[in-house]
Amino acid sequence: QVQLVESGGGLVQPGGSLRLSCAASGSIFVYVMGWYRQTPGNQRELVARITNGAGSGTYYADFVKGRFTISRDNAKNTVYLQMNSLKPEDTAVYYCNRVPSSWEWGQGTQVTVSS
Repeated sequence: QVQLVESGGGLVQPGGSLRLSCAASGSIFVYVMGWYRQTPGNQRELVARITNGAGSGTYYADFVKGRFTISRDNAKNTVYLQMNSLKPEDTAVYYCNRVPSSWEWGQGTQVTVSS
């Protein structure tokens, strides 16, 4: 079972940027990886995913398209989410996992967008 540790969240003003990291305890090379987010009272939703291997293919939910970029470093077993032009509605706890999710969820990292 791979363990996931997310980091990089924080408080940022609208229009600001953050870079999230997700470190996995094992190899992620063969897996499609994704970033998800969850707000209180709502289900966790997929934000972005990246294909396995070199990660040449990406998908973004409409609500982050053009603002967020997912990437991966298989040598470091790490997935990143660069978030630009942040909006208050991006406030959530962000998690990473396989797509579809099947590993145990990490603790997530809180992103708060507020002035």
